[in-house]
Amino acid sequence: MGKIIAVAIPKGGVGKTTTAVNLAASLAVFEQRTLLIDTDPFGACSLSLGFTKEKIVGGLFEVFNFTHSISQVLHRTEIAFLDFIPSNVHTAHMEERYMKLAENRTILKNSLRSVAAHYDYVIIDCPPFLRGLTTNALTCADSVLIPLKSGHFSLDAIDKLVTYVEWIREVANRDLQLEGILQTMYEANTKVTDITERELQLRFRKHMLKTVIPKNTQLVEASFYGKPAVLFNANSKGTLAYLQVAREMIERHKPATTEQPGMLQGQTG
Repeated sequence: MGKIIAVAIPKGGVGKTTTAVNLAASLAVFEQRTLLIDTDPFGACSLSLGFTKEKIVGGLFEVFNFTHSISQVLHRTEIAFLDFIPSNVHTAHMEERYMKLAENRTILKNSLRSVAAHYDYVIIDCPPFLRGLTTNALTCADSVLIPLKSGHFSLDAIDKLVTYVEWIREVANRDLQLEGILQTMYEANTKVTDITERELQLRFRKHMLKTVIPKNTQLVEASFYGKPAVLFNANSKGTLAYLQVAREMIERHKPATTEQPGMLQGQTG
């Protein structure tokens, strides 16, 4: 079975969806069979991949309502090794129903059983809150990747997420690990970045990914055109950074030389 990675942090504006979309696309470029799942009712992954309402045949909303199987809502993308499952929520009524169904924290885990074995990676984009949909993602994931933009509020959000993950490990998924912390929208040589990095090195040093994602307007522009960055501008700094993150993960998860991500216990070492 492939590696299931939830991209999560209880804060908006840190590049979570950008990371989920571009990491998944980058893994696919390296011919890793990859499935991207958008759990967020806002549906930003769909927009970032060019899936308008008219192009979507179903999503997690239908899966959670037991009107479609998960294989029926798989969407092919422009990248050969990348498949996509949207949330497919378009009205307030649908969102209310979707959130209610997600209170069953194993519904996504049970739904994924029939397809997860066909992929090397399953990347799950989570909404910027913990209950319900993010809980579902953490319950079925092998690990959680935390995108972080420099700043005090982001550090607080990491603390909140780590505490929540410990609870998930106790009640629902004892094998859940921390895949790593990925710095996004990175601006070197600023006071906020320096302070944030000092705190991260002090508290989460062994969980920091080597690669950082620079602040790059082309990552934002790509989403406007409904394309992952690698199809919009393969040579931009943002694209190359996400490709490097994908390389880092592939190397980490190689069976022969696997270096397991650190367990959350003792994360402050």
